[in-house]
Amino acid sequence: MLHWLRDRRRRRLLSGPFPADWDAHLVRNVPHYAWLDLQERRRLHDLVRVFVAEKRWEGCGGLALTDEIRVTIAAQACLLILALPDDLYRSVRSILVYPSTVVPPPQRLGALEIAMQPVDAPRPILGQARLRGPVILVWDAVERTGRHPERGHNVVIHEFAHALDLFDGSGDGTPPLRGLAEVRRWVEVCSREYRTLRGQARHDGPRLLDRYGATNEVEFFAVVTEMFFDRPLALRRQHEELYAVLKAFYRQDPAARLERLRSRSDGGDC
Repeated sequence: MLHWLRDRRRRRLLSGPFPADWDAHLVRNVPHYAWLDLQERRRLHDLVRVFVAEKRWEGCGGLALTDEIRVTIAAQACLLILALPDDLYRSVRSILVYPSTVVPPPQRLGALEIAMQPVDAPRPILGQARLRGPVILVWDAVERTGRHPERGHNVVIHEFAHALDLFDGSGDGTPPLRGLAEVRRWVEVCSREYRTLRGQARHDGPRLLDRYGATNEVEFFAVVTEMFFDRPLALRRQHEELYAVLKAFYRQDPAARLERLRSRSDGGDC
């Protein structure tokens, strides 16, 4: 009954055209939107409308929420699940948006939880995703990182990669994979790439992957997901096997998209 009611509500929600001003927000704030073909754009439109309607949004720190904020965040989050089941974000019930860098409240243990290690003290953040908690985002960072994919950093993509990682109830750097063969290949490639990045992070020098990905496997997955969507050509060129396992999981090929776009017009190296 609940699924029937949800599906009926969604059909009603999607029955009309995608709002023109929402489309303008995507053009201005989400460069990835230009990389999509017509079918992918239509799929993204539907995901965005459902995401905006079904999540609880809260402006914090004096921020007045607008359609531009909701649509921009929703589009970048839904880019990750463009070819995946749309229920992978079902545990994300609310999204808190602050105007600028924020220090979140300290993490509190549940009534039946026991701390197995020291709880980190609060520190300034641009975004945060926690199990059974809201996704916290900073709007000026969303704008800044979202409009410049060539930099390889996107706070929304990073935090919603964490949300995918947390789908099974634990954060371990492994999203919900399909089948034993995919799991084995994921572990083989990502473990090797993670160890390599940890070794590189000890030394100064140019590298494609941000050294923050060497923090742990959880951050590694979020960092490589940013690069997969933001600088896919460079990732495919320098980390071919890593690109391949991400392509298999997300069922998307951003490098091919960008190549098609560049065949129609000149563009920078992403």
